[in-house]
Amino acid sequence: MKADKLREMPLDELGRQTREAKRKLFNLRFQRATGQLANTAELKKARRDVARALTLTVEKTREREEGR
Repeated sequence: MKADKLREMPLDELGRQTREAKRKLFNLRFQRATGQLANTAELKKARRDVARALTLTVEKTREREEGR
């Protein structure tokens, strides 16, 4: 998912998106281990999605803490 769309999400929705991305990454790793993964580029995309969501979660959390 694009960072612009993730930036618009509230913090709880962003957490849900992070969990979903991690679940997808786990499934892709499992498919690779069992030899069922046809497109290995999906792993790279999934890792970047997880990192992007986690980064924005940290940013939003810091913004919230600084605003107090």
